[in-house]
Amino acid sequence: MKKWILPFMLLSLLLISACSSTSSTEKENDTKKEESETFTYESETGPVEVPKDPQRVVMLSGFTGNVIELDVNLVGVDVWSKTNPTFEKELKDVAEVSEDNLEQIIELEPDLIIALSTVKNIDKLNEIAPTVTYTWGKLDYLEQHIEIGKLLGKEEEAKAWVDDFQKRVTEAGDEIKAKIGEDATVSVIEAYDKNLYVYGDNWARGTEILYQGMKLKMPEKVKEMALKDGYYALSTEVIPDYAGDYVILSKYAEADTSFQETETYKNIPAVKNGRVYEMEGNGASFSDPVTLEKHLAFFKESFLAE
Repeated sequence: MKKWILPFMLLSLLLISACSSTSSTEKENDTKKEESETFTYESETGPVEVPKDPQRVVMLSGFTGNVIELDVNLVGVDVWSKTNPTFEKELKDVAEVSEDNLEQIIELEPDLIIALSTVKNIDKLNEIAPTVTYTWGKLDYLEQHIEIGKLLGKEEEAKAWVDDFQKRVTEAGDEIKAKIGEDATVSVIEAYDKNLYVYGDNWARGTEILYQGMKLKMPEKVKEMALKDGYYALSTEVIPDYAGDYVILSKYAEADTSFQETETYKNIPAVKNGRVYEMEGNGASFSDPVTLEKHLAFFKESFLAE
């Protein structure tokens, strides 16, 4: 063997070994980096590896206001969120998306998708980005915010908002009860399309604030018919049976409000005494922090302005 061949072979082996070692180290570093940028979130459906600091979130649920309040970037939201006037400013440049249009979601390059448990195409959504689903109503409105805070790496911020909000609701409730009386009753009625509904204590429209937070009383007939299911459909003729001393009337812009012209409605004591407070129905069906803040301000202004 020629003298120069052996050194050459040794040098080649060293280079190959070095390259292999470098490649292995790079892979290990990449793996460690990826692990450091994600964490395992325990969702309803099992563990999901999600980003610690999500930058491009797509919402296919009614929890958009929770993400807005936690100041996390949204790139796509469902139609109900996009058309909600409460979020008009925050979602001005955010795309409207649907689980039926996967190509559009892919184009947005999300790093996290949040959806309801009833969402379609869940397997395909998981291929696009880590997808976490929630069952509507499984958690109460405040627990839900803290849970979304955990998912987004902002649990402490979520808890801080909840604590502060509960304190402010209690204080406002005490002021309102001092003014209207401890035994005064309040009803939440909504005009939607051609229908009328009365609500219990956990069906948005500010019901959680009024009944759970402020501890205001609901009429016995509302307790009987709406408390269990959350809502109850009404006819114009029976509105007086469900109307409290005070009425929050949620009205959708397109709703049939002809019932307000009837003698049955006009003779309700709350109507005759000017104690019906009309609230915009569009967007009222959410119970996220942004909407809750809006409702709290509305209730304080309505009850305490007299």
